[in-house]
Amino acid sequence: MRSGGSGAAGSGGAQPRDVPVDREYLQTVLLELLRTPSPSGRTDGVMQYVGERISELGIPFDLTRRGILRATIGGGAGAVRRAVMVHADTIGCMVKRLQDNGRLEVVPVGSHSARFSEGAHVTVFTDDPDRVYTGTVLPLKSSGHTYGDEIDTQGVGWDQVEVRVDEPVETVRDLLELGISVGDFVALDASPQVTRGGYVKSRHLDDKAGLACCLAAVKAIVDARATVAVTAQLLVTIGEEVGFGATHGLAPDLAEMVAVDNAVVAPGQSSREETANIGMLDMTGPFDYHLSRRIHALADEHGIPVRRDVYRHYRSDVAPALEAGVEARAALLGFGVESSHGHERTHIDGLVALTRLLAVYLQSDLTFSDWDRHASGALDDFPSTSVQPADLEPVDRTVWAEAGAEG
Repeated sequence: MRSGGSGAAGSGGAQPRDVPVDREYLQTVLLELLRTPSPSGRTDGVMQYVGERISELGIPFDLTRRGILRATIGGGAGAVRRAVMVHADTIGCMVKRLQDNGRLEVVPVGSHSARFSEGAHVTVFTDDPDRVYTGTVLPLKSSGHTYGDEIDTQGVGWDQVEVRVDEPVETVRDLLELGISVGDFVALDASPQVTRGGYVKSRHLDDKAGLACCLAAVKAIVDARATVAVTAQLLVTIGEEVGFGATHGLAPDLAEMVAVDNAVVAPGQSSREETANIGMLDMTGPFDYHLSRRIHALADEHGIPVRRDVYRHYRSDVAPALEAGVEARAALLGFGVESSHGHERTHIDGLVALTRLLAVYLQSDLTFSDWDRHASGALDDFPSTSVQPADLEPVDRTVWAEAGAEG
């Protein structure tokens, strides 16, 4: 095996630049994305918005039959070798049953706890786009003046909450007359806020903040007229929260794919709201050794604050792509989120750091500039021992007693 391999990491091409980030654009796009409801299964509206923002940047794109958006960021070669994946869908709810008391039983869309939906303002979408209603998710026992201490002992779960619709309804018939049906989507209102200190509090930062960073990174490259070394695909998916984000739509000959998603900020985690974050492992397994460390090196080279972390209960768009058989290096970049899938919070500084890192990465060459441009190659060209050495373990020197010896 050759120690260097053909095309050492990061070789060749123009050096990436740390291009300026339009913070106002980043924040404006983020807030507009957050205010556009898009629970998994009802994402056409947000994809229209994303398409319009990409059109403004002069980037060519198309959409698949179901609505995944594929934009192409041109590089020095015609073949698309790199993909950045981010999802526009969010968690939400769906009407399961119209109740006799005029309220709605709902089930979750995506994985999230009813604990964090109690008290949430919601929007109920019927099949008629002109008949949209507001409401609130409430515990079954929501009045202390009626139930006393029972409101503190009631259990937690989707069978313990209901949606109060903001209309004069008291029966199933009343709900039907409004046009509300089983299967209607119920979006949890994001209600975004930006504090004076730069914190962003909102539902659905996962993954609207990641999407805003991707759009801002492309804008930064366009504005700076920076050189993109490798033709890249920006893939905006619509089903990540229910497990099938990047199952299709990816270019056929990818060498690298990077998912952009939330980085878990919680006790025991290394991720932070004020930095970019690199996931080294999640439920799918370790991310690519070389690509993850290459991205970390790019952050260090350009003074971009970054953390590395490991996530236990976590999947991203990378997981379905790998499970579908995509043979490419995979990595995960994230913006720090406190209380993910609950009452989420991040920080503008961390979003800027992630945007800078994405822009630098998109300008960089492939991890192994020659080797990674081919689907396979000879062992002599495989970049192995110089970048991932594995020396033989010492010979076992244990002395065994001879057979039949005493003791």
